[in-house]
Amino acid sequence: MTDTEKLSILKKDLQQMTTANDTLLIALIRQAKSLIEGEGITLTEGDIGSDMMVVQYAAYLFRKRAAPETEMPRFLRWNMNNALFGQKGSQI
Repeated sequence: MTDTEKLSILKKDLQQMTTANDTLLIALIRQAKSLIEGEGITLTEGDIGSDMMVVQYAAYLFRKRAAPETEMPRFLRWNMNNALFGQKGSQI
């Protein structure tokens, strides 16, 4: 999935219909990738699981700006934990 496709899906998730926040959303996609990789998860471009995890994390970052007390959604933490454990478990 290209970054343009990720941006399009992110905008639909956030119900954004204009291009007014595109620069911010693109930056959040990059930040999400960096934060996920910082947790030890290896992202695979073109893998739907990796791509959607980035989009979901970017959506969380956007929503967190409006309500700083917002916690990471459980489904996102669960997906990240499964990805990390699956990758680390396959290295044994």
